Amino acid sequence: MKVIYLLPFTGLSQAALRFGCASVSLQRLDPLVEPGKIPSAHVHQIVGGNAFNATMEGDIGEKGTCTTCVYSEDFSNYWTAVMYFRHENGSYKRVPQYPNAQLGTEGRDDRNIKGGMTIYYTQKDFSSNGDQFITAFQPGFRMTVGSPTVDSFEGAKSQPGLRYTCLQTPLTRGYETPDFPREPCPGGIMAIHHFPACWDGKNLDSPDHQSHMYSTTKGGFVEAGACPDSHPVRTPQLAYETMWNTTAFNNMWPRDGSQPFVWSYMDSKGYGTHADYVFGWKGDSLQRAMNDTCMFHGCGSPGVQGVLKTQTVAEMNACAVRNTVTEDTEGWLDALPGQGM
Repeated sequence: MKVIYLLPFTGLSQAALRFGCASVSLQRLDPLVEPGKIPSAHVHQIVGGNAFNATMEGDIGEKGTCTTCVYSEDFSNYWTAVMYFRHENGSYKRVPQYPNAQLGTEGRDDRNIKGGMTIYYTQKDFSSNGDQFITAFQPGFRMTVGSPTVDSFEGAKSQPGLRYTCLQTPLTRGYETPDFPREPCPGGIMAIHHFPACWDGKNLDSPDHQSHMYSTTKGGFVEAGACPDSHPVRTPQLAYETMWNTTAFNNMWPRDGSQPFVWSYMDSKGYGTHADYVFGWKGDSLQRAMNDTCMFHGCGSPGVQGVLKTQTVAEMNACAVRNTVTEDTEGWLDALPGQGM
């Protein structure tokens, strides 16, 4: 799928977005890597618009009727694999997610967001908006980052945007590692996914869902490097943070000290962490935000007249997708869904 990139006529971009999205679905569907396959190979946790389904074609922003994201014009879908705890007896239990404690805003209790993730669209870093024009993603755009086939520490280390933090409290932001933490974490595990921000300016997708993009990310929300000539168009630096509440399992840590958490595709090291994105912002709403001078809550929140419209936490939590795949993903399981014994 190709589009023609036109040089912008507006000024430089100066916005940064950070917002929560509640869970919209948790099931075995993967419309990018396994389109149309019901069920897909492993369980995913999805946030965003309720147009999410097994195929996801066309302009997703025009197909949804509600979204689980704070910004009510964002019908995009964002998803990752699901984290499970593996007990010494061989059974598995899904690790719940909890909302980012740093999202609290006056007039909206973000602590009541139902699971989900924190989504970032940044341009430079957390202290400056940068001086480049940022081109918003286009209708039909999609991409992935990471791969479940990565199975070595060196392979994981070579992707600086994919990391974990062992949280000491829900508010801490400590050092990052390319593999799962190897000891119980007092505040849970935060999984971090930074996407590439250099686009070829032509293709909305590619066969591997990655080649139309080029990563210059350095991780840790540090300003990314310059884009190469092959991928000259700077897009927002998209990132996910998922807070996994592993604390309920800290007293069940294996007696031999082995790391007990696994991704839903049976990855016990964390090397193959990956994430998917399908653009679905309504109209020109994301470009409007990228052209604005706002940062974070200043782009729109209760009591703040921003460039973007917001909705209540109750409205976010009420949006959901009916499961196409019916199976137990919640209780103590003898095997991970789709992964056999």
